[in-house]
Amino acid sequence: MHELIFFWMRLGGSVGLHLTHVSWQQTFSSREPGGCCSWHSCGEATQDYGPELFLTHSVMRGRPQQVLFLVALLDRNLEAGQESKEALDEQFEAQRTVFIQCDVTDPEQLKGAFKKVIEHFGRLDIVVNNAGVNNEKDWESTIQINLTSVIRGTYLGLEYMRKGNGGDGGVIINISSLAGLMPAAFQPVYCATKHGVIGFTRSIALAANIENYGVRLNTICPGFVNTPILQSIDKEENMGQYFSYKDEIKNMMQFYGVMDPSIIAEGLITIIEDDTLNGEVMKITASQGIHFQQYSQTPYTSSKR
Repeated sequence: MHELIFFWMRLGGSVGLHLTHVSWQQTFSSREPGGCCSWHSCGEATQDYGPELFLTHSVMRGRPQQVLFLVALLDRNLEAGQESKEALDEQFEAQRTVFIQCDVTDPEQLKGAFKKVIEHFGRLDIVVNNAGVNNEKDWESTIQINLTSVIRGTYLGLEYMRKGNGGDGGVIINISSLAGLMPAAFQPVYCATKHGVIGFTRSIALAANIENYGVRLNTICPGFVNTPILQSIDKEENMGQYFSYKDEIKNMMQFYGVMDPSIIAEGLITIIEDDTLNGEVMKITASQGIHFQQYSQTPYTSSKR
């Protein structure tokens, strides 16, 4: 039987989870017998924060209808977390979800949350770090949320998943942005954090491969996605000295196009299912869809141990 455990972590705000774009049951039932377990999930950011998703699943072969969903929700906002759980309970049995109140920017709370989920479900197989904020005024907080929390979440995921440390391997996906691949004149700190996510993930993927962790690490770089984080450009408390350039950013959005969150879910599935992907940078754009960044130089790596 397939076992799929979602660990949904947020930083704050109102309900940050909606599942209207795709039916998980339809996703599984549409797959051919013998296929690997797959999933769809659409996460919608609220206020300034993006969702952060942690999940586990066993990729046992068998009929795709044999699926067990288990969900752990983590949120700083008690009301939002409870509402998110209720939204899931409408689609799945209530005992398959658990809510843990926690601020993921707090190192000890985050460590404790990982521990609670392991104690509750027994394992961790897939981690998606997707916490994000667009705030050029409080730039130190932006670094903490966009980069530091991703690094910490990655190391905690490796701690529980890597082979040789009691884990069975798995997948870690860190969400960056197209801003991590090019300059962003009016969002320099946001841009720097997203560059950092790419550099960190590609580097730790090499290390994990050399050390035979059995964990694959990849990055997804979406363009503009239709979530409320886009609304932050209209707020002076977010944009600071770059607030006067909000129309320039809106023109960029119109030029490049705004995507539905469901295409990001498709990218996640691709990475989860393709065991050959490690250290890759997936780009998702309105014009080209899902494709990968090409690097001209292969980084040097020492011999595997």
